[in-house]
Amino acid sequence: MNAATTTDEAPPTHPRSAAAHRSRPGAVTERTTQYETFAVTPLTPHLGAEVDRLDLSQPLDDGQLADLHRAFADWSVLVFRDQHLDREAHKRFGRYFGTLHTHPMNYSRDGDPEILVVRTTANSAYTAGDGWHTDVTCDAIPPMASALYIRETPECGGGDTLYADMYLAYEMLSEPMQQMLEGLTAIHDGAIPYVGSYKSTPPEGGYPRNEHPVVAVHPVTGRKVLYVNSGFTSHIRGLQPWESRSLLDSLYRMIATTPRLHCRVEWRPNTLTLWDNRCTQHHAVWDYYPYTRSGERVSVLDEAPPRGVGD
Repeated sequence: MNAATTTDEAPPTHPRSAAAHRSRPGAVTERTTQYETFAVTPLTPHLGAEVDRLDLSQPLDDGQLADLHRAFADWSVLVFRDQHLDREAHKRFGRYFGTLHTHPMNYSRDGDPEILVVRTTANSAYTAGDGWHTDVTCDAIPPMASALYIRETPECGGGDTLYADMYLAYEMLSEPMQQMLEGLTAIHDGAIPYVGSYKSTPPEGGYPRNEHPVVAVHPVTGRKVLYVNSGFTSHIRGLQPWESRSLLDSLYRMIATTPRLHCRVEWRPNTLTLWDNRCTQHHAVWDYYPYTRSGERVSVLDEAPPRGVGD
């Protein structure tokens, strides 16, 4: 094409000014890092923060609890270092957010039903969470939060957990794609991970299987969230199987391969991490075989099923 040739191509859409950048998905805005009773250090500008000056082995007072809930809404993933917790302190922390959840696979296990043991050794056939997912979305009312307390980390390093921001994942989609997804629901099936990946024996009646909106509205922030995940979502209702598979795979690929969605938590012994299960996904990286990573998790029931945009 020579210099005199003209075309009907649209002009580039890259913003030409700083003001234009501020409307882009994920543009950095000022975030709270100093609360009345503690401070936080961000892991990224939009997701994840380490919390200073809170001892979770002791009961929190009203001011600390109010700040904790604000920071949780602001950052979605909160990391607490150098915590020395027994099971009762761990469960007390979870109950600051609601009633504790019983994991579907705990039906066949001895021990405390509110504690999910998360331990991977050289003899493990798998590590829990080794793939992008949101916890237990097969339930009719999935957990609203999980708090994992890691006591033992691999001597060789590794064993980090990646988190992904599902607010930003939704915002990065084109407007036509957003509008299409907002009218859809998807099936979340517990048999996919618990039988297909973990080879467990299901309880009588099978593992839970439920329908949720593809785009949900966060009950606290009011923001829209992309609410499908490769761990549990089997298909989008109402689409041809090939349409559903193609669309879900495209969304999963975007979540897994877009670094700006992610923050990374490096575990150290006696670290507790709390995450908002309503607006994040996570991936436990198994890169430390044959070493050991060990801890326990509590999860918190939400008050209602995920709410769609028009609900």
